[in-house]
Amino acid sequence: MKIQERTGAGGGRSSMPAQPMSGERLPTPPRERKPALAALAVLLILVGALGATMLVLRAGDRIEVVKVTGDIPAGGSVTKANTASVLVAADDSIHYVPWSQLDGLMKLKAVSAIPKGVVAVGEMFAAETGVAAGQATVGLSLKEGQYPTGLEAGDVVAAYRVGSTTGSSSNTGSSDSSSSSGASTSLIVDKAKVTFVKPQASSGDVISSTNLPVTLTVDSAKAAELAQAAAAGQVALVLIPSS
Repeated sequence: MKIQERTGAGGGRSSMPAQPMSGERLPTPPRERKPALAALAVLLILVGALGATMLVLRAGDRIEVVKVTGDIPAGGSVTKANTASVLVAADDSIHYVPWSQLDGLMKLKAVSAIPKGVVAVGEMFAAETGVAAGQATVGLSLKEGQYPTGLEAGDVVAAYRVGSTTGSSSNTGSSDSSSSSGASTSLIVDKAKVTFVKPQASSGDVISSTNLPVTLTVDSAKAAELAQAAAAGQVALVLIPSS
């Protein structure tokens, strides 16, 4: 009797549905993976790293070179006043002048006129500019009034011979005499290039001479006449357009 009661009781318990125990979590559905978004994120990270690397490499390839900050005429030289340092990307095909070589560059002459704002390269300068065939240079020492104010190297001028002529005449049988005087001006050179002008002294400087040294480049055929007039102090310069 007892055995049958226990069996029936056990059978009744097994037929009841199992209840979840207190504290157990229900299973969650698996997350949906998105491989495309993951790949995009990795790609963006790589692009950013590559860009940063390129910036670092470019910054490392920049060099300090000479930049011209003031106009330099043909035959002129660079100075600390008309140059500045600037960083540029290194390029073996361009012969930049390193800023460290400025002192050596100051000893050279400009082959042609150099405008301000350009970066200096080796081809712009030479040890000696020389004088072209059929040309000659003539030195002048001019007084005030014989040259235009603000004359600079690179200007184009016309050179004139200026002087005075005097003549006298007397009346026959008379002690009276008369004299006449007049100025004569003739063109010596219609187009000459100023290759050198001594900087004029400022008001605070001691003036050692009232004359202004000027060097002109002219046709060889006119050099002798210009030099002769210059020695006599009979040369006046007139500024003309360069074109």
